[in-house]
Parts: sequence; C-alpha cells; structure tokens
Amino acid sequence: MVIKDHTQKLNPPLPSLGFQIFTYFTFAVLMVLLNIVIQNFHLVVIYPWLEPRLNSIPFFQTVYLSTNPYNMPEIVGSALAVLITYVLKFFLDKFVVFRRNSTHFKEMGRQFGLYFIFAILTTGENLLIQFLLGIWTNWILNVRIIIALTFGYVTKFLLDRYYSFKVVGNKR
Repeated sequence: MVIKDHTQKLNPPLPSLGFQIFTYFTFAVLMVLLNIVIQNFHLVVIYPWLEPRLNSIPFFQTVYLSTNPYNMPEIVGSALAVLITYVLKFFLDKFVVFRRNSTHFKEMGRQFGLYFIFAILTTGENLLIQFLLGIWTNWILNVRIIIALTFGYVTKFLLDRYYSFKVVGNKR
C-alpha cells in the first residue's frame, strides 16, 4: 500500500527567490496599470455620473464631491482602486508567486487577515505618499500614483514573503 503525501500538492516546492521577485513585481506593474485605469475611469465616468445625483446631499458634498481643500474624488478613486487591486493581487500572490495552494478556511483566513492588515498599512503609505506629492509637487496624478504604488509594493513584498505566506529559509 502506497501512502501519498498530500502536503506536496498543497504547497509545492517553492520557486526561486528570483521567480518570486519577478512574478510579484510583474503582477505589481499590472496592478499599477489596473489602478490607473480604475482611478481614471472613476474620475472620467463614475464621478461625472454621480456628481449631479449626489450634489444635494451635504454628506456627499463634503466627503466625496469636495475639491477644497483636498481633491476628494481623487482620494476616493485612489482608495477604491487600491482595494480592488489588493484583493486581486492576494490571489495571484498566494497561488502563483508563493505557491501556497492550501484552501483550508483557517489557513486562508490567517493569510488573508495578515495580507489585509499589511494592505491597510501599505495603503496608508501609498495614499500618504500620493497625497503629499500632490501638495509638494505639480506632477500629474498618474506620476504620483506610480511613485506611491512603487513604494507600497516594495514594502508589501517583504511583509507578504516573510509574514503572510511565511516564505522563510528559502535559499533558492
């Protein structure tokens, strides 16, 4: 009787660090591009459609429609884009980059919980950098997005690799 080791299927051999870095940042670049598309779609399509419908509601005038002292439609669009791209990137990182194939609820919950906490921290980092660049420079939105997301993804790779997906001791 042959007993099969199912852990190999759940967590196949780790890819090399080079592969992890390459795929992580390739997906990060794709997420940056998707982020830009979402933010621009928000500013060009969603905001103009919602503005006349929400303009008479004081809460939305302040929280969503206001551009003084800060451009709230830009900030809200940025937050939405980051949320969408982080959820998509979780699945890419888990199953492709770090090859953590376990779908057990408890393990996936732990991974997503850490991933989400780190996403909040790096989203704060991203939004703060984007916001400060908007105040300190006259750079266009897309340049500020790229710079802010680059810093965020470098921080996130290190946190994900060592904590969310516990890729430690991999000498490859």
